[in-house]
Amino acid sequence: MLTVGSLFSGIGGLDLGLERAGMKVIWQSEIDPYCNKILKKHWPEVINYGNIKNIDWGTVKRPDIICGGYPCQPFSVAGKRRGTNDPRHLWPWVKTAISELRPNYAILENVRGHTTMGGLQVIGEFAEIGYDAEWRVVSAAGLGAPHRRERLFIVAYPNSKREYGRGHIYREESVKQRQALQMAVNRSNSQMANADNNRRRRSKTAFSKCDWWKAEPSVGRVAYGIPFRVDRLRGLGNAVVPQVAEYIGRLVMEHAMR
Repeated sequence: MLTVGSLFSGIGGLDLGLERAGMKVIWQSEIDPYCNKILKKHWPEVINYGNIKNIDWGTVKRPDIICGGYPCQPFSVAGKRRGTNDPRHLWPWVKTAISELRPNYAILENVRGHTTMGGLQVIGEFAEIGYDAEWRVVSAAGLGAPHRRERLFIVAYPNSKREYGRGHIYREESVKQRQALQMAVNRSNSQMANADNNRRRRSKTAFSKCDWWKAEPSVGRVAYGIPFRVDRLRGLGNAVVPQVAEYIGRLVMEHAMR
């Protein structure tokens, strides 16, 4: 089983998806108080190292995979796009973690706008520390969600000889391969969504012959009129869709077993 160290864990959307793919989270890093309550509830035995800027990587167990959705505000088209001049630009600390721990894989998530600002710099700096990187924009709609939520996923691995011949992680899947991945992800939906929430079916787009999720969480029902409404909305808004993370995780697992 591949082990995972999680950076910018949030409410654990990326962590949950990777565990659904067959991995195991062994440590996390998050500073938001509300998110930390969620993480403690669902991963009570997993250590949380807190602020990435204060972690001594020499004391941290090396995982097979480091994952994380570092802050998107410096690159998002919804913001001022200050890039490296934004104090929330934390990629350098992610790079340090990967350089020190040398995981077999790094799985990073950010907004689509990162492809036109900062993304190429990240790819280049991966090369500087001896990693090859692949990237793809993945839409939640492509896995059956009734919303687009396009996100950039960068997957990197050491460019050592043992990686040669394994092929690409992001390959062109056949219809049958896409359907197999979709079915595998769909098996998780009943445990990650509100099964009582009914909605209209919408036209299928990104995946050929794929089914929409049988259930879709209702943000209003889980956040309205109860404590921590703002925190819940912020946590959901920043979270990685677990089904998308599971899809990426399954591609990485397949690559690791070649």
